[in-house]
Amino acid sequence: MRKLIYMVAALMAATTVLAQQDQKAKEIFKEVSEKTQAYKTISANFLFTMENTQENIKESNKGSIKLKGNKYLVKLPDIGIQVFCDGETVWNYMEDSNQVTITAVDEESHDLLDPSSIFEIYKEGFNYKFVNEQTVKGKTLYFIDLFPESDEEDFTKIRIAIDKDRMMIHSAVTYSKDGNTYGILVTRISTDQPMDDKQFVFDPAKYKDIEVIDFR
Repeated sequence: MRKLIYMVAALMAATTVLAQQDQKAKEIFKEVSEKTQAYKTISANFLFTMENTQENIKESNKGSIKLKGNKYLVKLPDIGIQVFCDGETVWNYMEDSNQVTITAVDEESHDLLDPSSIFEIYKEGFNYKFVNEQTVKGKTLYFIDLFPESDEEDFTKIRIAIDKDRMMIHSAVTYSKDGNTYGILVTRISTDQPMDDKQFVFDPAKYKDIEVIDFR
């Protein structure tokens, strides 16, 4: 789950860049950032994949994310996981075990797991470089590589693709040190649609015999 939330953040992110970074990447990220941050809400469907060619493993799961300010809701129906955040509290619900763990937002944010902070995530800790421009299945995409400055991260690179015509995030691929490759592909995105704040709060009363683990 940690890897997925990180990937969602990377996928949706448009960064505030630093002066020493690649100028082409800087210009692209700035335009995407300004456009994306102007939206009051963002809703997206995505395909999350994990592949390891050496082990002949390839898995894929559909998911969705909703963002409204510092609130978010991530759903992975294929594997029975839901993550709710109302800006102060985070609920991680596991359907198979009928269990929810509760943490404070501050405890989550140090790991950069908070999709609501996507516009701050790259202020520091990354170097990035414009790779090229390619046409893929009729779409013209900008490809940009991001490299963690710290050797303590469990991945070596994130490659982000941006739709040139829409100036919106198209996909992201993380190359992990464990040999796995994690990818997210946006299949649908909509903006500025009404969202009730109640949907970002998990209500345990709706789940019979649920186990609640509160770490706050």
